[in-house]
Amino acid sequence: MKVQDLMTSDVQCCGPDTNLAAAAKMMWDSDCGALPVLNVEGHVIGMLTDRDICMAAATKNKPASDITVWETARGTAYTCHLSDDVHTALDIMKREKVRRLPVVDEAGVLQGIVAMNDFVLLATDTKGAKAPAVSYEDVVRTMKAISAHRALVGV
Repeated sequence: MKVQDLMTSDVQCCGPDTNLAAAAKMMWDSDCGALPVLNVEGHVIGMLTDRDICMAAATKNKPASDITVWETARGTAYTCHLSDDVHTALDIMKREKVRRLPVVDEAGVLQGIVAMNDFVLLATDTKGAKAPAVSYEDVVRTMKAISAHRALVGV
């Protein structure tokens, strides 16, 4: 099964100059916990999570409306491609410890998003006669890898 067969195509996104209050409202209105951050060409340059917003609001001592996404959502933007096998996306999630992956086309332009929730809902038991696209074991292994704490640097 390919990522394009599982992803959500109607994705809310924001730009680096969007303020956190506006981004939080987008998340609330679309019932999601993360937004891809796009440059003007539509390329993913980051991800903003609801946790990012909470931590910025708690540590920057200014209103969320005065904090930009770019002040908060820096770092590497991990993505997968439309034509990737779903197991490739799971492998990226495991390796990079992320629960959501923006899906891009060959030009690197955002086309959708795939999340661990999608894999949980897709997963089936391996006891059937036909091998599932994603098994319960695949999902649990990925969640265990994501949930393992990263080593703290400089502590």
